[in-house]
Amino acid sequence: MKSRPHILLTNDDGVWAKGLRELIEVMQLFGDVTVVAPESSQSGMSNAITVSDPLRVKILEDEPGLKIYSTKGTPVDCVKLALNVLLEEKPDFIVSGINHGPNTAVSVLYSGTMGAAIEGCIHGIPSVGFSLCDYSPNADFSKAKLCVAKIFQQIATNGIIPGTCLNINIPKGESKGIMICRQTQGKWVEEFDKRTDPSQRDYYWLTGHFKNFEPTAMDTDAYAIENGYVAIVPVTIDMTAYHVMENLQSWNF
Repeated sequence: MKSRPHILLTNDDGVWAKGLRELIEVMQLFGDVTVVAPESSQSGMSNAITVSDPLRVKILEDEPGLKIYSTKGTPVDCVKLALNVLLEEKPDFIVSGINHGPNTAVSVLYSGTMGAAIEGCIHGIPSVGFSLCDYSPNADFSKAKLCVAKIFQQIATNGIIPGTCLNINIPKGESKGIMICRQTQGKWVEEFDKRTDPSQRDYYWLTGHFKNFEPTAMDTDAYAIENGYVAIVPVTIDMTAYHVMENLQSWNF
């Protein structure tokens, strides 16, 4: 019988990201760690998988209690490779992050960080995505690491209800506490910055801003972060809109 849990780590900022390195330190307190992470940034890849190119895997570190692999694939590719190729048995937990930047509201649909956590959830493994609301590559994770340890201890003790995973966003700096909340209703308003290259060809950079459809709501992840709280949102893989089914049944097919 193994004495320590086995924890699979991944992210979408790439294997060399500071957030992942800080997460490794925290998770080694709780168990043996295997990291399978993208070779470079895969932000915004959501649940994308690689189907037209081969995936190559490189082992970067191999020592007792810690193995680190990199691949050119997406965060979900990383989880799939780990579960189907690299690990002899399913890990006890999957932890994704610590992401540089928030994954609140509808960003959960775009996030590679959460894509990996959702993939773990599909396989019945307790899974969680952590994000720090600071985009800087040199962000200070000292306070965030304390939150991660505190929350993961509860996950290890209580588990996560099957069919769900956790989306956890941590404010920059000191937090006032933890809020269990729902996803904010809103959307990204996309804008494109049009530029011209030296060959006089136009190209575009995606910019934009988030529009909160319920700015006065006090039970959302956006409210929590804006007011200095850690936001925990349970996410389900069942996307069925059950409240619409009765209405559809009334249609005259």
